[in-house]
Amino acid sequence: MSDQIKVLLPKLGESIHSATIVQWFKNVGDEVRLDEPLLEVSTDKVNSEIPSPVAGILSEIHARINEELQVGALIALIMPSSSKASLPQESVMDREPSSQGIEDMKGVFSPSLLRIAHEQGIGIEEMQKIPGTGMGGRITKGDLEGYIEKKQKTPLCPLASTRDVERLKMSGMRKAIADNMVRSFYGAPHASLVVEVDVTEALKWIAQEKEAFISKTGSKLTITALIAKAITSALKEYPLINSSLEEDTILVKHFVNLGIAVSVDQGLMVPVIKQAQEMTIQELAQAIGKISSKAREGKLTLDDVKEGTITITNFGMSGVQIGIPIIRYPEVAILGIGAICKKVIPLDNGELAIRSMVHISLTFDHRVLDGMYGCGFLGALKKHIEIKW
Repeated sequence: MSDQIKVLLPKLGESIHSATIVQWFKNVGDEVRLDEPLLEVSTDKVNSEIPSPVAGILSEIHARINEELQVGALIALIMPSSSKASLPQESVMDREPSSQGIEDMKGVFSPSLLRIAHEQGIGIEEMQKIPGTGMGGRITKGDLEGYIEKKQKTPLCPLASTRDVERLKMSGMRKAIADNMVRSFYGAPHASLVVEVDVTEALKWIAQEKEAFISKTGSKLTITALIAKAITSALKEYPLINSSLEEDTILVKHFVNLGIAVSVDQGLMVPVIKQAQEMTIQELAQAIGKISSKAREGKLTLDDVKEGTITITNFGMSGVQIGIPIIRYPEVAILGIGAICKKVIPLDNGELAIRSMVHISLTFDHRVLDGMYGCGFLGALKKHIEIKW
């Protein structure tokens, strides 16, 4: 083993401490080239391919599909090309039981069995409980298929015969999102504030400009772009909102890397628009449209989702008026945009008018920000959105 190269799970980005194995591109005994992808892993941010650090033969795999590993964990061993002669020709998982040591083969599973089990959502612990009819109690393909057939015929909830219960195993991305949300929610004391903003004038301006904007850029001009611009303006007045906490030190960012939550099949992805404070509304609209499309098409890179400083999530598209989102660690604030609704509002002159109103919520880390500071930021944000467009 001293001649073999260890492949460790690398650090995949800021605040990422673990990843889940999605799939292996290589099997034990396969030849690999330098920088050739070995496997795919998933985090709460994005899926990434892990390349081979050396050319040679994949001699051992130490991480199974759906297994979650910490950064720095051993995932594989590779015999460098110069040491191929000393590589064993078969691995323990591939080797057929010999006449020696067959008394207890119950815990040995072939790659084909592991593949079938993975497709059916059966873990190693569950497989170890399946009675085996092979040599030494080893589980055969027939044993596994029989177990799967019996399992499918067995009611999932025998105590409730009138209804079925479907068991859905979390995907790697879903589990990573869940773990990150738990860490953020219990690691940082959350506090939330909500303000109601009049977007009537903003919507009129969008209606006037949208056709020309689409013709010129091919992108849609949206209220999200206007709010994004207003956020960057308000952050100049209240910079602590755009920070992170490192032990007892507050890191105030004098640039705005704006995270935009995008709904995808397995959950939410949050691609980041870098240096948003330098962009015009038109540039922000183009950037939001482009990065959202990449997220939905599964084309985001690790660089697209890292180094965010503050996030906005627009749940208003689903019709929800008010929501309290969870902060994305290590950021200290997140903004939620609700659905735009028409309301009868009293104007300053005493008259009543129908106006387009939206609730915007601010959730923040109370260790870093006080409530009055958050109120001041929301007031500034409201002012920048309600300007005469």
